[in-house]
Amino acid sequence: MPVNETLGAWSELFMLLAAMTYLVGFVAFAWDMASHAKALRGTAADEERELVGAAARAGSHEASEPADARAGHGTGHRGRGYRTGAQSALAGHVADEQMRYTGQRRPAARVAVAVMVLAFLVHTAAVLSRAFAAGRVPWGNMYEFCTTGALVVAGVYLLALLARDLRFVGTLVSGLVVIMLCAATIGFPTPVGPLQPALQSWWLVIHVSIAVAASGVFTITFAMAVLQLLQARRERAILAGEAPRMDFLRMVPSAQALENLSFRLNAVGFAFWTFTLAAGAIWAEQAWGRYWGWDTKEVWTFVIWVVYAAYMHARATRGWTGTRSAWLSIAGYLCIVFNFTVVNTLFAGLHSYAGV
Repeated sequence: MPVNETLGAWSELFMLLAAMTYLVGFVAFAWDMASHAKALRGTAADEERELVGAAARAGSHEASEPADARAGHGTGHRGRGYRTGAQSALAGHVADEQMRYTGQRRPAARVAVAVMVLAFLVHTAAVLSRAFAAGRVPWGNMYEFCTTGALVVAGVYLLALLARDLRFVGTLVSGLVVIMLCAATIGFPTPVGPLQPALQSWWLVIHVSIAVAASGVFTITFAMAVLQLLQARRERAILAGEAPRMDFLRMVPSAQALENLSFRLNAVGFAFWTFTLAAGAIWAEQAWGRYWGWDTKEVWTFVIWVVYAAYMHARATRGWTGTRSAWLSIAGYLCIVFNFTVVNTLFAGLHSYAGV
């Protein structure tokens, strides 16, 4: 099928407009975090002395307990998982773990979500026009994988917003999407064209689409793991009787609530990645006559699977909760980034289809 260069040019224009719109959304989310956190700080000023006093009493009451018991987390209401006094100390400093749309109205957040939706629609037009211009699925090289992956990240986030109030993570998500689009357009610019012969298979649709979906889910959990680490540090400071910093984290649920949601999302992403690994092996057998050949890309796909398998096992059976599980989640995502950037561009192999 001949390439439609005119439609390809429109795709690039739509992609630029999408990146600019996401950037506006990023600014709006950041403005919401700053302005709403300031309002919360003002309304909580009268309660601060009482909360700090409760934290001091909780700290003295638990001084004889093991550190793991004092810092333990559980599920439930704000601060649950700590002792009773510590729950009271944390209650006014974290958002409701149910993540429902309650509390004060946030005009900036509404604008940010509306802009995010608009950016997603323009982004979808860019990806679809690229597909129609090439007459194939739009993930045949690094540019297309990155732009489609960014679309999936935004789509997963917007779908999650229908069920939970995750506007507190909007700054990180929109920022990551902007970075992905900039990396695609600046680092991996690739003119629209036909697929390489080795990629002309229906397994490309199956294998790569699931890999993109898994990467999108892992991007969301990476952002939540970063917030979890920040919130856990802030909670420890509050329980130690120190003045809390990073006021924007008042809008973020407790570290344990973030961890629980991240674990469920990581379970979905891990299932997707397991299917990606299996589908890749089947495709390799059809294309090269073997299921596994220790190609660099194959090895790193398996490394990613091992890291997330270790996360799932440690979190579910070994009690690796709190900051340790967050760091494992972050390590898994860094492996994905390394696989996508360094492995695809610097290591020669049978999977060298970067298009750069």
